[in-house]
Amino acid sequence: MKLNQKGLLIVLSGPSGVGKATVRKALFKSPDHKFAYSVSMTTRRPRVGEVDGVDYLFVTEEEFEQRIKDGKLLEFTRFVGNYYGTPLDQVQKLINRGAEVVLEIEVEGAMQVKAKMPDAVLIFIAPPSYDALKKRLLNRGTESEEVILERLEKAHRELTLAAGYDYIVINDDVDNAADRIKAIIRAEHARCRRSLNGYLRLLEETDHE
Repeated sequence: MKLNQKGLLIVLSGPSGVGKATVRKALFKSPDHKFAYSVSMTTRRPRVGEVDGVDYLFVTEEEFEQRIKDGKLLEFTRFVGNYYGTPLDQVQKLINRGAEVVLEIEVEGAMQVKAKMPDAVLIFIAPPSYDALKKRLLNRGTESEEVILERLEKAHRELTLAAGYDYIVINDDVDNAADRIKAIIRAEHARCRRSLNGYLRLLEETDHE
């Protein structure tokens, strides 16, 4: 019998350009975890190479705002003229199946998740330095200089919010960052508040043998 049969909600968050998607993809290569990625929803247009339903769920602004009104989003934010959010039903379904559900979202969204689901594990992905973050954003080459400057200003504010997270993982090396996150997940599964009920049931079964 497993001590904790319920799934775990893991939130990977941090400034734009810090490498959240790269770390998440490295994490999912692990054969010893039952990871499930909850695809975010957005109203922005797909970038070159992005696939609907894989990278994002691309919807219209009208569709997104209807989901807000219906309370069908776990979290959402608006940035650079576009909405980003997480479908609530998708997350709940995966957790009930016992999956380790990973959200890759903005800092503002992470705080909303913590308020609605206190058991969520918030992990702040941080850059090795502010200069390294700036270089990553410039090297992407997918946005105008104006948008990059806006992202850098936002990143500076977000770096000061790391204290509101459960853990901070510096993305100095992608594989090292993924290994640190896996260690965090293993530790979280063993927490008493997650495993105590299962442990007590195990003792009861032993008593009846």
